[in-house]
Amino acid sequence: MSEQRAVILVSGGLDSATVLAMARAEGYACYTLSFDYGQRNRAELQAAERVSASLGDVEHKVVRLNLDSIGGSALTDAAIDVPESLTEGIPVTYVPARNTIFLSIGLGWAEVLGAQDIFIGVNAVDYSGYPDCRPEYIAAFETMSNLATRIGVEGRKTTIHTPLMKLGKGEIIRAGLDLGLDYSLTVSCYQASVEGFACGKCDSCRLRRQGFVDAGVKDPTRYI
Repeated sequence: MSEQRAVILVSGGLDSATVLAMARAEGYACYTLSFDYGQRNRAELQAAERVSASLGDVEHKVVRLNLDSIGGSALTDAAIDVPESLTEGIPVTYVPARNTIFLSIGLGWAEVLGAQDIFIGVNAVDYSGYPDCRPEYIAAFETMSNLATRIGVEGRKTTIHTPLMKLGKGEIIRAGLDLGLDYSLTVSCYQASVEGFACGKCDSCRLRRQGFVDAGVKDPTRYI
C-alpha cells in the first residue's frame, strides 16, 4: 500500500474540520468518519459531509448508533435543556462514553483500511470539562488500541493524533485559515436549526464566537 491512510473523526464542527485540514496537509489519504448517534443537532451531519467533500476525502462514512436510547445528555435527550450559561463540573452536554465509542469504531475501520493513524479534534484548553478530551485519556486509549488489535499484536503501532490538544480556539481558527479552510461550512452549535443556524447562546457557540474574536477575523457563523 503506497498511500498513508488515516481515519479522521469528523463531527461537522470547527475543531474536527481543522484536524481534517491538518491531516490532509500532512499528506494523508483521509477517510472521514461521522456518527448519527441520535443527537439533537442533525445539521452537523450535513456539515460533516460538506467539510469532508470540500477537503478531498477519499471516503466519507456515517455510522448509525442509538445513544439517545440510553440518554444522559442534553445532546441526546430532548427532556434535558441545553444550558446557556457556564456550570460547575462536567456539563450536561457531556455524552456518556461518546469518544470511547467513536474512537473504538474508528479503530475498527482503521484496521480494515490498513491505517495506523487516527485523528480526533479533542482539546484540553476549550474542552468544556469533558473527561474524554484530556491527554491522559487519549494516551490510555492508544495503549489499549495497541493491545487489543491484530495490527498491534503484529507490531504495527496505531497512533491517535490530537493536533489541537494544547491550542486555544483562536489558534485553531488561525491554523485552519492558513490551510484554506472555509469555516462557513461547519456547524458547532449544540442546538442548531435544521438549516444549520446557530443559537448563539450555548457553550459551544460562545467558545466559537470568542475564537473568531481572538483570531481577529470575521465570524462566518449563521446565527438565528
